[in-house]
Amino acid sequence: MVGRKPTPDPGKKGAPKPTGVPSCPAHLDKIAKAEWKRIVKELAPWGLITAVDRAALAAYCSSYSRWIAAELACQKYGTVVKSPKSGYPINSPHVGIANTALDQMRKFCTEFGLTPASRVRLADANFDAQAELDLLLDDDDTEPE
Repeated sequence: MVGRKPTPDPGKKGAPKPTGVPSCPAHLDKIAKAEWKRIVKELAPWGLITAVDRAALAAYCSSYSRWIAAELACQKYGTVVKSPKSGYPINSPHVGIANTALDQMRKFCTEFGLTPASRVRLADANFDAQAELDLLLDDDDTEPE
């Protein structure tokens, strides 16, 4: 598919309407579970999270937890470490882990409308739908000749 990815729009005509709030998977660690609770609390009222989104949200929360752990390791050990063989400075492996997790998080955030740009696209989609509805309702107010 060419072009921009569609943003989530639960109000779109003809869009499937899955229901329910997903339960938090037991395998998530403490940090991931805390992020799960935070995100579900924000997304559920907008209808942007449903039971079918459980795996994607779990993957986002796992990436979030991995990112936090890697960032804490970078703070503790630094972003540059000595090579075990040569003793020369090299990038800490935690930097790569943090960057990979952050990239995964960014992709999931876009899917769920959690970035400023994806929220604007979602708002634009909802605004357009409302404008179309207003236009249709205005046409009904015209008197027959």
